[in-house]
Amino acid sequence: MADRRPFTTLVPAMADELRRTGVDLHKLDLDTERMLTLIYNLLPVPPVSRYGRLAALATSDGVDHITRLPDDLLRNIVSRLPVKDAARTTVLASRWRTLWLSTPLVLIDADLLPKGQWPPTPANSPSITTAVSHILEAHLGPLPCVYLLCSRMSAYRAQLTRWLHILAAKGVQDLVLVNRPWPRDVPLPAKVFTITTLTLLYLGMWKLPDMAVLRGVSFPHLRELGLCSVEMEQGDVDRLVMGCPVLEILNIQGCCGRMKGLRIHLVSQSLRCVQICISIVEKIDVVDAPCLDRLIISGAGSPDRALPIRFRIGDAPKLHAFGFLDPRNHLLEIRDTMITAEMKVSRMTMVTSVKFLSLNVRFGVHDDIKLVATFLRCFPNVERLHITSEQCDQSADDLILKFWEESGPIESVLSRINMMTFRDFRGEQSEVGFLEFFFQSARVLKTTVIVMANPSFTPFSVDKASSKVKEL
Repeated sequence: MADRRPFTTLVPAMADELRRTGVDLHKLDLDTERMLTLIYNLLPVPPVSRYGRLAALATSDGVDHITRLPDDLLRNIVSRLPVKDAARTTVLASRWRTLWLSTPLVLIDADLLPKGQWPPTPANSPSITTAVSHILEAHLGPLPCVYLLCSRMSAYRAQLTRWLHILAAKGVQDLVLVNRPWPRDVPLPAKVFTITTLTLLYLGMWKLPDMAVLRGVSFPHLRELGLCSVEMEQGDVDRLVMGCPVLEILNIQGCCGRMKGLRIHLVSQSLRCVQICISIVEKIDVVDAPCLDRLIISGAGSPDRALPIRFRIGDAPKLHAFGFLDPRNHLLEIRDTMITAEMKVSRMTMVTSVKFLSLNVRFGVHDDIKLVATFLRCFPNVERLHITSEQCDQSADDLILKFWEESGPIESVLSRINMMTFRDFRGEQSEVGFLEFFFQSARVLKTTVIVMANPSFTPFSVDKASSKVKEL
């Protein structure tokens, strides 16, 4: 029987076009909605809740005490309400009507959906777009925070351009723009890059304009930038970061270069946190980032799966947390030296500032565990070590079982690591060999957390693995 579920990301015309190419439309729609869900989950929490409701209780003396409050305090109250409830305050009295018009407005278009509906569908786009246009044109006060998540913007490009002009004029500070595909490569209006009042900007499911627009970009107040499933050219990330002199947080999720992976060169005097997830990446080079505290890479892959991603840590004297380093998929370079298995580590190949280190490891692969030992020597001051054990088809041989016995002392294990977590433990002998070495060597270890793998995804004996843990 044919799947009759309504699409949430495909309009009929696009569905008909894709159907002729043999695409499984429901799978495409489901996969796209999952990607959008990842984007929505990454977004900063807005200052109002869509689940909040406006309510009033009668007072015992029958006096309206709220209306006696000064205008500034009433505006503060109205500004914290979801947009529908904020608008409803205009029916209370003529005074409230003028308050609404001048109140700093938090506009989240998801609040305009019918009660209980999520996610939005293509059928919602006309009404949502009309409502947003009406609010932006009618509201006279500031618009410090705007989240536009629900419209299929390929059909409303003129409206979007008008919205951006209004938001620029009203000094918007926090702006989130997520396009509801399809298509996914809708060009983002260049007007976005002229809104100099922004302090937070998240973009989802767009195609960035050409480099001529980005070359002169200037966001003098932007502190947080998120790029989610955005199509871009090589160097676009570098140009954006360069135009943000006070940027502190950079989030990249589900992004790629056109026809190739991203090459990111981080040069910033202000960046504190960089997170790159589920993206296609060729190289990440921390060139000059004196304030960088956290560098998190998760689920990123190379455009050529046979080639690893290159990571270079140049000048990052305050780097405190680094992960998830993967011996199979990553090549690590510290300053100007490529880190290789069994190399002799020197002061020039150490990053002494890192206290939190996360590793993904195939303990059954000899080359991987040799690199793990070297990585641990390159980060000699690690205090918290987080390991995820990756499944592999190779079984432990004698070389692997003897490796940790013969590896020699590792400074971070001996005298620094006080907490270790080990995820996806299956009780394999290669895993047990590492844990035995670790527990025998770690002199200041206080806390260990071992989490079993999910047997639904990775068949193994839970009882056997549990007994191995108890034997350690």
